[in-house]
Amino acid sequence: MGSVGLPKKYKAIVYDKPGTISTKIEELDMPEPGPGEVLVNLTHSGVCHSDMGIMTNSWAWLPYPTQAGQVGGHEGVGKIVKLGPGTENAAVKEGQRVGIKWMAGICQSCTACLAGHDAMCFSGKISGYYTPGTFQQYVLSPANYVTPIPDGLDSAAAAPLLCAGVTVYSALRKCNAESGNYVVILGAGGGLGHLAVQFSSKAIGHRVIGIDHSSKKDIIMESGAEHFIPVDGTTDFVQAVKDLTDGLGTHAVLVMTANNAAYGMSVDLLRFGGRVVCVGIPEGEAVPIKSALPGIMVAKSLQIVGSAVGDRREALETLDFAARGIVKTHYRVEKMDKLAEVFTEMNAGTLKGRVVLDLS
Repeated sequence: MGSVGLPKKYKAIVYDKPGTISTKIEELDMPEPGPGEVLVNLTHSGVCHSDMGIMTNSWAWLPYPTQAGQVGGHEGVGKIVKLGPGTENAAVKEGQRVGIKWMAGICQSCTACLAGHDAMCFSGKISGYYTPGTFQQYVLSPANYVTPIPDGLDSAAAAPLLCAGVTVYSALRKCNAESGNYVVILGAGGGLGHLAVQFSSKAIGHRVIGIDHSSKKDIIMESGAEHFIPVDGTTDFVQAVKDLTDGLGTHAVLVMTANNAAYGMSVDLLRFGGRVVCVGIPEGEAVPIKSALPGIMVAKSLQIVGSAVGDRREALETLDFAARGIVKTHYRVEKMDKLAEVFTEMNAGTLKGRVVLDLS
């Protein structure tokens, strides 16, 4: 089953020196989809901070170091060009545009999967970590786990939504803040943050306070924030937030950055009954949230929750918001050979919005 005329070789970006920021374009052999799989011709892939963490072996919680030759990436969009055996009755068809997410595939039968916690699948495969990712022109994926892309939604714009978009949407669903409540977003000008500001303010109706470097004020305010607090030049963040929230503090804090200092201030920004949602994963040695003292947590009835990438339903809902024009990714497009430069910019903390690779 499938199309004819596919090339025998194709281009892929690999991590040639894991532990450092270094990439290389190589030619790989065209794979053949196995039972239950589809072959996708990718046209675009978003670039995520998580990709850099995997490439540089910066996440101590991952069980194994990244292998040389690993193809990274987990925000891919393209068309199905070949179906493997047993996909005759699959929900997706040849020629259809689909997306590849952080979880490349799940077992769908373990306790976590049955509970809707896709990212916790006991046998899950992570795209770009011991599974070939989306920084390549062709990729294999389970037919039952690709995400259909709505008609009318540009492929480059859709790519970042498959991780950044669904991640922030899922996190906001867990933040416990109602429409009209205050929500502080730490790292509000980043790839995840600017989307979180849009979902929070435009889709849910929160009163958003964005915190980030002063250079990112414009993208944060344009995304729908009501207030902005710069990290450079602000000495007392708790007071700054109280000044904007009737002296009480915020209803919820979403930590969209991997910065330990952001986590360190997060609990102190809350009012009574508030909740911190942890999203960004700091690199290097783990640092506890020092202000999360039992006495304070009990006295103010506070909560801290973690939120990983969303499930399949949330991915579809995220793309629908974008297709209806409610949220829009701020991104720029780069060629495949610019990936290392993008990671360098990301590592310096100067990247605004998102970068999408043109894989042609």
